[in-house]
Amino acid sequence: EGGMNFFDWQYTWEIFPLMMQASIKTIYITLIGYVIALVLGLFLAMARRSAYRWLAFPATGVIEFIRSTPLLIQVYFIFYVLPNYGLNISATQAGIIGIGLHYACYTAEVYRSGFNGIPTGQWEAIKALNIPGRAAYLDIIFPQVIRPVVPALGNYFIAMFKDTPVLSAITVVEIMQEAKNIGSENFRYLEPITLVGCFFLTISIVLAILFNKIEKKVALP
Repeated sequence: EGGMNFFDWQYTWEIFPLMMQASIKTIYITLIGYVIALVLGLFLAMARRSAYRWLAFPATGVIEFIRSTPLLIQVYFIFYVLPNYGLNISATQAGIIGIGLHYACYTAEVYRSGFNGIPTGQWEAIKALNIPGRAAYLDIIFPQVIRPVVPALGNYFIAMFKDTPVLSAITVVEIMQEAKNIGSENFRYLEPITLVGCFFLTISIVLAILFNKIEKKVALP
C-alpha cells in the first residue's frame, strides 16, 4: 500500500455504492424533515401571532427555546431521554423528528416575517367584508406570505441538508456515519470523507440552482 496521502481510486470505486446508499438515506431524512418543518413552522407562526395568549405564549416559548439550543442536544434528548418516558422510536425516526422540529422553529420565523409584511389594511378589509378565516388565509394571505419568503425557505432546506451529519451522533447511518464506518474498517478515511464532501457540495449546488428557479417562478413580474 502507498502512503496515506495517496488517493486510492480503486478503493474509492469499491466504497462508492455503499456511500450512494447512505446518501439516498440522507436525502430521504432531509425531505421528510423539511416537510415537517414547512407545515409545523406555519402552524407555529400562526400560533405565535394568535390573539389568544394561551396559544401565543407557548408557541413563542417553544420557538425561542429550540432556536437557542443546539440540534445535537435536541436529537440526543429525543433519542436517549424520551424512551424513558415511553416514546420508543428508531434512530432514523428520532433524527427526522429532531431535525424537522428544529427547523420548524426557523421556518416559523420566516413565515412570521411574511405575515408581518401584509399591510394592516388588508386584514381590516377581510374583517369588513366578513371573509371566512379559511378562505381569507388560503386565497388572500398565503399567496402573499409565500412569495417573499421562498429564498429563505430554500436556504433552510440546504442548511438542514448540511446538518444531517449531526444525526450520526444518535447512530443514524446517514452519509457521514457510513464514511466513518468504512474508514474505521479499512483504516482509510481520506477517500470516504472526500466522497462525503463531494456529495454535499454537488447536492448543495443543485439545490441552490433549483431554488433559484423556483424563486424566479414565484416572483412578481
